[in-house]
Amino acid sequence: MIESTLTCFIISSLIILLTIFVFVKLTRYNDWEEITKGNTAAAMALGGKVFGVGNIMRFAILSNDNAAQTVIWGLLGMALLILVYLAFEWLTPRLNVNDEIASGNNAVGLLAMVFSITFSFIIGASIS
Repeated sequence: MIESTLTCFIISSLIILLTIFVFVKLTRYNDWEEITKGNTAAAMALGGKVFGVGNIMRFAILSNDNAAQTVIWGLLGMALLILVYLAFEWLTPRLNVNDEIASGNNAVGLLAMVFSITFSFIIGASIS
């Protein structure tokens, strides 16, 4: 049981870190610099993505019997969450999401966070 718990923890942690790395590369602003400056919008946007992939990993762990399946479904869920992020930007052409978050627009940061969290439940339910 401890081995299983440790395996799930390590797999989830690595996928969450990979997700952070990918999302930080996708944004046109420097996430860590903005967060260090106190940009709440940037923190909410990135935090929503971290919560989202953590939630997806929860579903991947609960619905699979082995580590390999958990990794596969976790990575698929991560890829879908990335696609959701790109779709969010595409579906809001009158709103430059990256620029608004970089300028500290908390409303856009909150919307990005809720978007990631909401779709993580849909993605998670879909992979289980």
